[in-house]
Amino acid sequence: MARPGHARNRPSLEKDEEAEDPLDAMISRTGCVRQHRELQECMAERQDWRRCQAQVRAFGECMARRRSVEEPGRASTSRQAHAGQ
Repeated sequence: MARPGHARNRPSLEKDEEAEDPLDAMISRTGCVRQHRELQECMAERQDWRRCQAQVRAFGECMARRRSVEEPGRASTSRQAHAGQ
């Protein structure tokens, strides 16, 4: 006879597979889904991030624009900090 506590309900694998990946959800909210998808496709095809620099830059620029919209003071402060280096 099984001891109490060993018959816990475990989430089914089907539910886990259906749940949206947290990273995908976060990127979806940024508005940079297309750039991220293009970067992923390039990486899958070329297997080398150095050969995907155009896609890396496009995704980075999209994310930077998003940050500057959300936090207008942060973008200029960040640029000033990097300029002094």
